[in-house]
Amino acid sequence: MRKTLGWLLSLVVLIGTMGAAGFTAQAATAAGPSVATDIKDEILAIPGMSLIEEKPYPGYRFFVLNYEQPVDHRQPSKGTFKQRFTLLHKDVSRPTVFYTSGYNVNINPRRSEPTTIVDGNQVSLEYRFFTPSRPDPANWANLDIWQAASDQHRLFTALKKVYKKNWLATGGSKGGMTATYYERFYPRDMDGVVAYVAPNDVVNKEDSAYDRFFAKVGTKECRDKLNAVQREALVRREPLEAKYAAAAAANGWTFTTVGSLDKAFEAVVLDYVWAFWQYSLLADCATVPTAATASDQEIWDSVDAISGFSAYADQGLETYTPYYYQAGTQLGSPDIKQPHLGNLSRYGYQPPRNFVPRDIPMTFQPGVMADVDKWVRNNANQMLFVYGQNDPWGAEPFHLGYTVRDSYVMIAPGANHGANVAKLQDGERELATAKILQWAGVAPAATLTGKATAQPLAKPDPQLDQQDLERELQLRP
Repeated sequence: MRKTLGWLLSLVVLIGTMGAAGFTAQAATAAGPSVATDIKDEILAIPGMSLIEEKPYPGYRFFVLNYEQPVDHRQPSKGTFKQRFTLLHKDVSRPTVFYTSGYNVNINPRRSEPTTIVDGNQVSLEYRFFTPSRPDPANWANLDIWQAASDQHRLFTALKKVYKKNWLATGGSKGGMTATYYERFYPRDMDGVVAYVAPNDVVNKEDSAYDRFFAKVGTKECRDKLNAVQREALVRREPLEAKYAAAAAANGWTFTTVGSLDKAFEAVVLDYVWAFWQYSLLADCATVPTAATASDQEIWDSVDAISGFSAYADQGLETYTPYYYQAGTQLGSPDIKQPHLGNLSRYGYQPPRNFVPRDIPMTFQPGVMADVDKWVRNNANQMLFVYGQNDPWGAEPFHLGYTVRDSYVMIAPGANHGANVAKLQDGERELATAKILQWAGVAPAATLTGKATAQPLAKPDPQLDQQDLERELQLRP
């Protein structure tokens, strides 16, 4: 739903400040005065909706809920499952932001950047097949991007009856991908999309863009320092694997899915350089040890801090099985060359199949990402893509063609996987903020006429505005 902006936009801001956070607008009846309805009652009146808990937060109502969804949207009669989501309610007179991380939902009150910018409500949906939002029994063939987009469409359709103002879709990383796929399949639902650091692996077997990225990111001094530590970890495989075995015994880690401790060890080490640039900044190179003089413990500590030795144990993989399944069936995954490792690598970058239990069948579907990429290039309308200059996942971004409307790709200088609008250069930051406000239908009149700089409408809240980066490794965007 794309709405034409006009003089009414200035009124929306005024109207949006009038409602009480805990109630909907009053419903007038012919019999007498209007009666206020509690927002919780309105939400729970929606068929298939159930409350898990309500948590207090100043200025908002925050609910953790379940919504009953079809296991297969193409065949609703095949059964249902409960999909968890949260609702940060401010007022029905405000716009609503539909957020997803693409993974589990955070059940604590949080506010995405677009929600802060528009001072709105936020619906945060857990991605299907991430526990507890997993059908039982789980038919993994029903985990694909269309089914997930249909989850969003169905929940939006139900909630739009209550939250009638404009809606924006957003998310970071896999969440940014999810917001994009939702727009591709249901382009009439949202009034705008803000996709952060969203990878776009159009051709799964063509990954040279990542090699070019790692050849120039940061400085040569930093690149050489990281490469040396990564190489040294493989040179010292025997003593470091002894530490790994001890850590596994102490923590109860097992390696059935990946196949062996040796394969898990190498997977963690090969993530090291990627994970550094994904989560760290150029200035953090100062904390990287000098490989030639570092002790085994220093090498271990650096790899563990940046990559995480628990990641490829069964216990670390289990939570992310749905992601690896999607990477190996539709999303694709990167495979980069690391010539500085010589013949020290025994397995290379391991495919997603190695990180999913063997009893779950997987077949890659070529063409799925190319379809989305083509649609975005030709049909994007009121979409904003934000990337970090030093984020490896930005090596294969979304691109916009000549036929798109009011859509943008912006890059935050020096930023990593946590890039956002606030980190953009001044002119782009102001433009992005103005567009988000316009798409949400709450742009102050002064920003529409260019007489004032666009600014977030909500006051900062350190707790609510925490950026909960999914702590992923190289293979998890």
